[in-house]
Amino acid sequence: MPKEIYEKHLQSWIEDEKAALELIAVVGKLWFDHSIELIIFRNQMVDRSASELLHLHHYAREVVRHPLSVHDTLGLAKAIYANHLAPSRLDIGRIGVQWLDEKAKYADESDFVRQTLKGHIGSDKINLQPKDVVLYGFGRIGRIAARELITQAGRGDQLRLRAIVTRDKSPDDIVKRADLLRSDSVHGHFPGTVIPDVEKRCIWVNGHKIDMINAGTPEEIDYTAYGIDNALVIDNTGVWRDRAGLSRHLKSKGVSKVLLTAPGKGDIPNVVHGVNNHNFDLESENIWSAASCTTNAIIPVLSAIHDSLGIEKGHVETVHSYTNDQNLLDNYHKKYRRGRSAALNLVITETGAESAIAKVIPELAGKFTGNAIRVPTPNVSLAVLNLQLHQATSKDDVNEIMRKAALEGHLVEQIQYSFSNELVSSDLVGNPIASIFDSPATIVSRDGKSVVLYVWYDNEYGYTRQVIRFAKQLAGVIRLRNY
Repeated sequence: MPKEIYEKHLQSWIEDEKAALELIAVVGKLWFDHSIELIIFRNQMVDRSASELLHLHHYAREVVRHPLSVHDTLGLAKAIYANHLAPSRLDIGRIGVQWLDEKAKYADESDFVRQTLKGHIGSDKINLQPKDVVLYGFGRIGRIAARELITQAGRGDQLRLRAIVTRDKSPDDIVKRADLLRSDSVHGHFPGTVIPDVEKRCIWVNGHKIDMINAGTPEEIDYTAYGIDNALVIDNTGVWRDRAGLSRHLKSKGVSKVLLTAPGKGDIPNVVHGVNNHNFDLESENIWSAASCTTNAIIPVLSAIHDSLGIEKGHVETVHSYTNDQNLLDNYHKKYRRGRSAALNLVITETGAESAIAKVIPELAGKFTGNAIRVPTPNVSLAVLNLQLHQATSKDDVNEIMRKAALEGHLVEQIQYSFSNELVSSDLVGNPIASIFDSPATIVSRDGKSVVLYVWYDNEYGYTRQVIRFAKQLAGVIRLRNY
């Protein structure tokens, strides 16, 4: 490569990085000053580096097939800030594509924003009232939820993490729990401050005081004594999954709703946010389930395929990372095979995926079988969907259905379209999307009626993001949106 071309490319990259740094500043001011969150094709922009933002623009160009640059999004972000929008969540990737297609119609970015986002302009468009949140349990999902609730707190007008309930054996357990929140072997170091206060029985996280409540049963807690009222309790212990057990939380003073981070039993609504959350009257029920990580991964894909091609029957095989309910070394376990060492074996075990499908998509009831294989990896799982279709199709058609589902419609927060030929599980640690559709891996039979789809998911972080999405809806703290 001639030196002048090399220098030209290098200078272009430097200008892009400078624009990305400027964009970071605007994104931060929008978030903390106006509770406006900018995302780019469902990917978080708050608290991201310049290199990460440039990578997200590259992804956008590959998937959306538009030459969207960081300079385009920077100009639009500045225009959004100048026009004083109400609290909103805006996909500046989609807005940017529209700007590229239609900018000849407008005088500049500000004129475009005033016209296309006129329904968002004005602080009177929405009045957010913060909701107190209590985490009951502080295991894998509880700690990730705590991290995410703090990260998404912004100026504090949505979900507020006020307390965490644990069963401690000594006052020093608060220090140990703070250490586990601060450092995680899978998800890395928490990018903030975590300060335990044993005397006051709390943890300070990025300026947020979180009371650490030691309790053996839900009924014994008076949350109002901690200044907590009308709270949403997120139960991530999995100890109670039926209405009788979970109703115990509602006997505590200061609690109004309960959200279980596991499949609910009996008549408890199992919700996969983005698929069936709008099928319920949120005010008529106060106990909910966010289903399982696997359910949240497969249901969005099954919904998109069933709506387009019709599913006659199918089988779900999950290749799932080991979990804390397995044994590190061989020992007794109440379930078959799970007693064998999780770190040394592939372990066949059952999954509730097939029954969960029926609860979320009733027309598919009785049409699925399912099983699971636990594997010696700590995080990120894979669902293999073997489907028999009503309508013949092709690999290109299936992949296009999923690409559109990831970009348009009600599943844009739940599905990510991957085009990488080199994707492996470790690439997806920390991915916030419930279903990562692996398009190069799609298999279609010669007659077009049988397909095999591969769906990845971070069974910890991706699932927790789904829980928080639904928690915001339950709490009534949904901002205006433009996706």
